[in-house]
Order: sequence, then C-alpha cells, then structure tokens
Amino acid sequence: MISFLKSLFTPKESAMKNYTPQEVQKMLKDGSIALIDVREPDEHASERIQGAILCPLSAFDPHKLPDCKGKSVVFHCAGGVRSATAISKCLEANLSHDAHLAGGIKAWKSAGLPTTK
Repeated sequence: MISFLKSLFTPKESAMKNYTPQEVQKMLKDGSIALIDVREPDEHASERIQGAILCPLSAFDPHKLPDCKGKSVVFHCAGGVRSATAISKCLEANLSHDAHLAGGIKAWKSAGLPTTK
C-alpha cells in the first residue's frame, strides 16, 4: 500500500534527476541553473540556500514558474519529497523540469554547504 501511494505522489525514479549538494553548488556558481525552493515562506525566511527562488508547493503552478532565462530548473525542499512532487506536476503539465536536490536543504547542510538565515 505504501509503495502504491508513493507512486501517486512522486515521479518514477527514471524520470527524475537527483543532484548531489556538490553538483547543485557547482551549477549555481557557474550560473547554469535556477534553484527553485518549493518549501513554505516561513521555512525559506528562516533558512535558505543563497540564490534560491521561492515558489511554495502549496501554491505551485508549473506554468507560473519565473522566467529562468534559459537556465535549467532544479527544485529543492527540506528533504526531497516536495521537490519530487513539483517535478511530477511539471511533467504532468508537459514541462521538462525534471531535476532536484536529492535530500533537500538537509543534505545541503549535511554536506557542510552554507545557508543564509
């Protein structure tokens, strides 16, 4: 039952790119991605990855994502579940946004990478 429910709310593993914190950091530095934070505003205000753009999952509309000026979109949340849901919503809307920070900001912090408070 749990795997059935999980399949309803997260994209198939093969349809999702799982980036490590180090990969995301490198892509942020070279300007090749737009990092979209799908956590809620209070979470983002409390602590965030520098440069992440807030688009809360509670009001998420894949067609209303900010113009990323040709950059690839990478989603992140606290641990990876909400960002996977955002990917599912994008794929259902026939958008090609299929990448996230695996493990979310928790993995980012565990890797010793900086956040802004």
